[in-house]
Amino acid sequence: MTTLSLDLQPTTDADPTSANLGVVVAVRGSVVDVRFDRHLPSIHTMLQAGAAGEIVIEVLAQRDARHVRGIALTPTQGLARGMRVEDTGGPLKAPVGRALLSRMFDVFGNVIDRQGPLTGAKWRSVHRAPPALVRRSTKSEIFETGIKVIDVLVPLERGGKAGLFGGAGVGKTVLLTEMIHNMVGHQDGVSIFCGIGERCREGEELYRDMKDAGVLPNMVMVFGQMNEPPGSRFRVGHAALTMAEYFRDDERRDVLLLMDNVFRFIQAGMEVSGLMGQMPARLGYQPTMGTELSGLEERIANTDTGAITSIQAVYVPADDFTDPAAVHTFSHLSASVVLSRKRASEGLFPAIDPLQSSSKMATPGIVGERHYHLAQEIRRTLAQYADLKDIIAMLGLEQLSPEDRNVVARARRLERFLTQPFFTTEQFTGHAGKLVSLADALDGCERILNDEFKDCPESALYMIGTIDEAKEKWKTQQEAKPGNEV
Repeated sequence: MTTLSLDLQPTTDADPTSANLGVVVAVRGSVVDVRFDRHLPSIHTMLQAGAAGEIVIEVLAQRDARHVRGIALTPTQGLARGMRVEDTGGPLKAPVGRALLSRMFDVFGNVIDRQGPLTGAKWRSVHRAPPALVRRSTKSEIFETGIKVIDVLVPLERGGKAGLFGGAGVGKTVLLTEMIHNMVGHQDGVSIFCGIGERCREGEELYRDMKDAGVLPNMVMVFGQMNEPPGSRFRVGHAALTMAEYFRDDERRDVLLLMDNVFRFIQAGMEVSGLMGQMPARLGYQPTMGTELSGLEERIANTDTGAITSIQAVYVPADDFTDPAAVHTFSHLSASVVLSRKRASEGLFPAIDPLQSSSKMATPGIVGERHYHLAQEIRRTLAQYADLKDIIAMLGLEQLSPEDRNVVARARRLERFLTQPFFTTEQFTGHAGKLVSLADALDGCERILNDEFKDCPESALYMIGTIDEAKEKWKTQQEAKPGNEV
């Protein structure tokens, strides 16, 4: 240890304002122990090592009066005992400002879209406290997405958090893209996409899709890719939130924050905890999981200046909803949107399962009596249809009672009316995108339940916007029949 302290001797005679230098005493994977003779850096301080300071370490623990233990946010190749470490004197910072719009960043705020350097941005610490209770808005407001099935059956909360549950290929990314399009194109809002443990292929595809859809000018993308160290993946969510808070608090704009995937944030924290030598809790998760997730989620809130509305993809390990990661995430969500592979295979897009999805906003006091009772009636009709499907498969529709046949007819027309052509898929489907207001969506569902479209073919209700389009489509279909030329 004497040899190591000799390396620091020149700094004691140097200018007092010079950098606080330390020496690496141990490297174990991403965990680095550093000795400081001058003064210990505080928790969350960033340290730099390597010839050009390319190795970045975040202090997570002060072991004694001379030693700190940190986690590297970059690969540690080339780091060795005895190497100099410089204390930057501050935490990890993220860029904020209007210059961020249409750009893509990594966890350090470096641009990764090859569009030139970032100019005109300010830098803020990623470690920020949630808004105080006195600043929070006490009103529960609905966040309209323009997507019928969500607005009617699973209303999202302005300033709330919605979980999006779905596997690969069921339309999760398309749904997120459409929400970004509706938020940016029809409201004065900003969208921020945060990829936590994201595959670089998905990030590149999403960037290209956003550019083609024309929504990039009001969007910011932040990625902590899957191949990066756990420390980097663990902090990328905080960096994205810092950017979102700027637009909410300084610009007074509403922000749509899309996070993919919250489970990977918890997983990165579990890796960091294990590397730091903490005793694991239930099923191997970190003992501080609840605190870490709350520190991230509680910053997503609506205040007197604006709101951050978050839609988060949530992976459920082994489909076990009692898994600690799923349980802790559920406690923060105000709505759960479940995507169904079966509905996707039937061509019912968006493939949202209305019977498994739920929202805390769907109460008479928030959405109103009419909306609440209408949503309940829709669910009841769809649930009855689900129960009758087995009988229909075995005996046929003709064996049902007239009342049950009416239920099936209503349910099938509701299912098709709740499909919707998206703006972001126009180039693939040939259908022009539709933005449907909540009032029009409720009106359509009510008229279907009142049997107004009993004689209308189901195909006329498929992939339309408002219910009035069904009559026009039906009329067009009738005119197109061979016997109707005259």
